[in-house]
This record gives sequence, C-alpha cells and structure tokens, in this order.
Amino acid sequence: MKRILAVVPVFVVLLLGGLAVLADQVTEGQPAPGFELKDQDGKVHALEDYRDGWVALYFYPKDDTPGCTTEACEFRDNIFAFNRLGCQILGVSLDDAASHKAFSEKHGLPFPLLADTEGTVAEAYGVKTSYMGAPIAKRQTFLIAPDGRIAKHYEMVDPDTHSRQVLADLEQLAGDR
Repeated sequence: MKRILAVVPVFVVLLLGGLAVLADQVTEGQPAPGFELKDQDGKVHALEDYRDGWVALYFYPKDDTPGCTTEACEFRDNIFAFNRLGCQILGVSLDDAASHKAFSEKHGLPFPLLADTEGTVAEAYGVKTSYMGAPIAKRQTFLIAPDGRIAKHYEMVDPDTHSRQVLADLEQLAGDR
C-alpha cells in the first residue's frame, strides 16, 4: 500500500505535465495566433494580411528533405484549386530565408515559405520540437477560416496525400459558409 501511495504523486505530476503540454496546442475553434514573418524573398507576411480569406498554414521540419519536398510539391500541384477557393498557402519552418529561397526555386513553389528562425510562431501554434538536439517544427497544418479562427487542425500528416485532404476539407468548409 505504501508503494502505491508513493507512486500516486509521481503519476499526478506526470499527468498534469502532459496536460500542460496539450494546453499549448492550438485547437479548432480558437483564434489563430497572429504573426509577422519574412518569406524567401524578404517580404513580410502577417496573418492579418489574409483576413477575409482562407489560409492553409503548414509547418514542416526542414527544407529540401524527402517528406517536406513531397508535401510542398503536392501543395504546388494543387495551387490552382486552392486559389479558386480563395485559400492562401503558407509554408513555415525554422529554416532561414536563404534556405527557403533555394528550396522554392529548385521546386518551383508558387507560395510563400516563411522563415520562423526563432521558432516563435511554431511555439505559438504548439508545433515546436527538437530532433537530435536541433529545433524544428512538427509536420502539422492549420486551416484558418476567413474569421481568423482555426477551422481544422491536421496533427497526423501524410506528405503524399495531405494537400488533397486539406483541399477536400476546404471545399466542404468553404461551401458551408
């Protein structure tokens, strides 16, 4: 019995710590955290610039890696469908603008890649993590409605099919408004 009572406080601390981590995650229905970040060409983009339209804000770990390239190229290949629905695609990673520029030019990406070099935006959305000691953004997407709220949050992303999944949800959500 003493052993069980000794374990209970540890369990409670672990449980509460886990809930605190979950509380940092932005959820559907909440206002999307605002930001101002430079893109691959040095132009500043603020979330407020896209008010009254849809935004597919996708976070990814690293420029020019296999999964990130697949995901970016899938968004590229569906750009006209996103544009038709009034949706701006914005990619975000912790890479710098020069890395984004090379990645964008190499793959002909027709949308801004935002440089969150300090990780503040990734942190605000609850997607900042580390890999082998280096800070990165988790591969997650937030579909932001014209009213500035999170309409859909994609925590589990398959780079091969994600763009089409977001597009299908956008078609349904945009039709509901």
